[in-house]
Amino acid sequence: MASYPVNPRDPGDPFLGFWRERHLCTLTTLRPDGTPHVVPVGVTYEPGAGLARVIADGASRKVRNVLAAGPDGTAAAVCQVDGRRWATLEGRATVSRDPVRVAEAVRRYAERYGRTPAPKQSRVVIEIALAAAMGNP
Repeated sequence: MASYPVNPRDPGDPFLGFWRERHLCTLTTLRPDGTPHVVPVGVTYEPGAGLARVIADGASRKVRNVLAAGPDGTAAAVCQVDGRRWATLEGRATVSRDPVRVAEAVRRYAERYGRTPAPKQSRVVIEIALAAAMGNP
């Protein structure tokens, strides 16, 4: 099965349908030394806005990796897999502490994963401005 690139803002029905399914995903960020840091996360995807979102604790390694890159953020990727089906979204990750943006990320997470995470004072959202997408959904 060969992978194929898609437009992350207009990915087509098979790709978007796969992202509507409930799957655990991974987030890859870069540590300050350039090595990859990969962790399991929940991801929401908003193609019209060209955004993927990950809610996280503000003190987590993934958040620290993004913040260490500076205000312009860093390259990041999220991926989900189901057997031979997979899809990856890539772009520039930044961190927001804005309560409205965090609330929107939590709302989308609850919609996708069927549960609302417990309130957390230190919650932030990693927003990935999407530049590329690929997969074999």
